[in-house]
Amino acid sequence: MNDGRLLIIFTKNPEAGAVKTRLASSIGKEKALEVYEILRAHTAVVTGEVEAERMVFYSRFIPSSDLFCTEKFTLKLQEGDNLGVRMFHAISTGFASGFRHIALIGTDCCDLSSKILNDAFSALERSDAVVGPAIDGGFYLIGLNWLIPELFIDRQWSTPEVFRETIGTLERQAIPYELLAELSDIDTIDDLKKSRLWPLKP
Repeated sequence: MNDGRLLIIFTKNPEAGAVKTRLASSIGKEKALEVYEILRAHTAVVTGEVEAERMVFYSRFIPSSDLFCTEKFTLKLQEGDNLGVRMFHAISTGFASGFRHIALIGTDCCDLSSKILNDAFSALERSDAVVGPAIDGGFYLIGLNWLIPELFIDRQWSTPEVFRETIGTLERQAIPYELLAELSDIDTIDDLKKSRLWPLKP
């Protein structure tokens, strides 16, 4: 079972108007969907090369056809009424299935690489947690060797304080952790313009 390693990938079902809404306010729903599909395709490639089992958790339904519908990925459905509960449930599922080292990512980062993901699992061989900080104050990856509910339950998400509060929780509980390189998620037009995806093709 790849030494007990599980990579969880959170994705929204790719539907115009339902993804990248902040970006869509600047470039339109269809272009925002196009960007999201590029990000999802990049995520599928880099995660497919990671030394771990892979579970993809969809936001609304499990599709019959999608780029993650291959033998490399097990498809699941997110459960819960907010992001923290959904992450908690997914990671709980992983530990209940017997995995010992679990990392969770989204599909928003065009700078994510297989090396960074493999580095995350290497960190979990040395420490009990690993976090990949995002430039906007959130995180693009969180990895754990055991479930820590306080990291997910009763929290405010999509704020510039998410990463700082996450590290604070780990330090208060004296949980050894490591940090990965800081990367940028693409959520706004400014994020997009600073990324390698800009300018968009017509």
